[in-house]
Amino acid sequence: MKMLISQFLVSLVIMAVDFSPVSAFELDIVVPSNELEKSVRAVSLVSAIQVQEINKNQEQTSTIEILSAAQADYRRIVELLYDTGYFGPDISITIDGREAASIEPVYAPGQINKITIRVNTGSKFKFGTVSISPKSRLAKPVKGFFKGETASIKVIRDATAAEITGWRQDGYAKAAVKVQEITARHSANALDAEIVLDPGPKLRFGVLHVNGQSTVSKKRIQEITGWQSGIIFSPDALQKVQKRLRRTGTFSASNLTEAKSPNPDKTLDFTATINDQLPRRYTFGAEYSTQEGLSLEGSWLHRNIFGQAERLLLEGSIGGIGGEVGKTDIDSLLSARLSRPATFRTDLEAYALLAFEQVEEEYYDARTAQLGIGGIYFYSIQTEYRFGLTLKAAKTNDELGTNKYTILIVPIKAIFDNRNNKLDATSGYYAAIGIEPFLNIAGTKNGVVTTADLRAYHKVGKNVTLAIRGLLGSVAGPSITKAPADYLFYSGGSGTVRGQGYQSLGVNLSEDVTVGGRSFVGLSGELRLATSGKLGIVGFYDAGYIGPESRFDSSSGEWQSGFGAGVRYATGIGPIRIDVGFPASGSSDHNKFEVYIGIGQSF
Repeated sequence: MKMLISQFLVSLVIMAVDFSPVSAFELDIVVPSNELEKSVRAVSLVSAIQVQEINKNQEQTSTIEILSAAQADYRRIVELLYDTGYFGPDISITIDGREAASIEPVYAPGQINKITIRVNTGSKFKFGTVSISPKSRLAKPVKGFFKGETASIKVIRDATAAEITGWRQDGYAKAAVKVQEITARHSANALDAEIVLDPGPKLRFGVLHVNGQSTVSKKRIQEITGWQSGIIFSPDALQKVQKRLRRTGTFSASNLTEAKSPNPDKTLDFTATINDQLPRRYTFGAEYSTQEGLSLEGSWLHRNIFGQAERLLLEGSIGGIGGEVGKTDIDSLLSARLSRPATFRTDLEAYALLAFEQVEEEYYDARTAQLGIGGIYFYSIQTEYRFGLTLKAAKTNDELGTNKYTILIVPIKAIFDNRNNKLDATSGYYAAIGIEPFLNIAGTKNGVVTTADLRAYHKVGKNVTLAIRGLLGSVAGPSITKAPADYLFYSGGSGTVRGQGYQSLGVNLSEDVTVGGRSFVGLSGELRLATSGKLGIVGFYDAGYIGPESRFDSSSGEWQSGFGAGVRYATGIGPIRIDVGFPASGSSDHNKFEVYIGIGQSF
């Protein structure tokens, strides 16, 4: 009965606490340096509440919530100091003169006017004796984990994690910390750390169990993952399995969970939790430039259309609306693509394609139909190879007249993508190299088209990125008058030389006859500056070459160039791009400029 009465009285006290909102309070942070003050503000919950109160981002916070935040800040600030080498700090957080740690939540004040955070860091500690054993032969060294370096709990954690990761990469999936002794010697301002690991046994992959809500059969999921029971455990192999599941586009969740304990035969089972995406997806996009006009595109995707993780993608686009090029100013595309992952091989995606396209350009128009099959082999996370067999029929009309041709194409392409971000890269490289032999059935001659798209990105300092791009193209086999008109190259526009008119540079066969070239070189450079917030500024210079021969020959071809600047606004789907380009050399009117708007960086 006494206990019930006590609980009742405590309930009355809690009910009496003032939970009403309070006005914004003053926060004073007293620390030895401006840099440390910024760090304290960054980790402090009290500081975050004050910023929200001042900016009116939410309703005013109650005093008990502010008190709880202040009491939590002791631990957060200690962790910050331990990560920066201070292991003997003195921290005081007062609320209107009272130490926050001494205030019971049931006696939270009705009003808070001022909170003061005082930090006396004490002396900075150095690492004394440090060791992690046994060491993994595959572990990467961690900077700063040596005697005499500034002591840091974060560095100890990172070094321990690096050793455990090394053991796991060597097949020891259950490597873990066995003993951890960390001693602060205040008389010497030194921190000793001794970590003893237990690698456990070397393990092999066991059984993959499949759970979740998916209409794809468990057998088919096993085929897609390429799970190999019996091979030595490897985190890289797990990463490949995750990538294969994501690559299908069928599953919304595909988590892999390892069993808590290995089996007696030293195998380790895993559970894949698989849930399906919504079966259908719709997309829409638009891009505008003053020369090419407005382009609209849309798609309809049906995932898992036959229950084996296949995808049917219907795409359509219409472009050149209101542009200054072409005859009817309208381009159109309608295509259907059916793809199936893990066909014949785990990392081989097969596809079938049907496409109809109408292109109306400055110097030619073309209507084409294509029927093809092929595959994409994902050699690694960064490398893929594409190949196929396509029957193409076309009718083209250029300044040489009308031509109908039918060819059989064997497209082959290798893609190496090491960019850190596909839509807004700041480091890495990208290379796409293609060769497309074609066999004449009617209307042209046998030949081969070769293309290359090479890009590199390098970050300078914190806010500047240098980006360069090189484009190469060649048509060998038929002469310039016999080659398919839609295979020849032009320069100018958003994809080649900004500031120049769209496809404004070709090969002049006579005063009245201009056609595309059999060789092409494109060069682009950008200086990208990220400013505060979501805005960025870009300066660029582009150059393009078109020649009549299949190989580069500066004496017979012509160059054009353009320069300009643009702004970028970061969004969740990539930066919105606005560029203004001016011609620098070539035959374009140098009093004109071009405007380009799109999503994602230009390359």
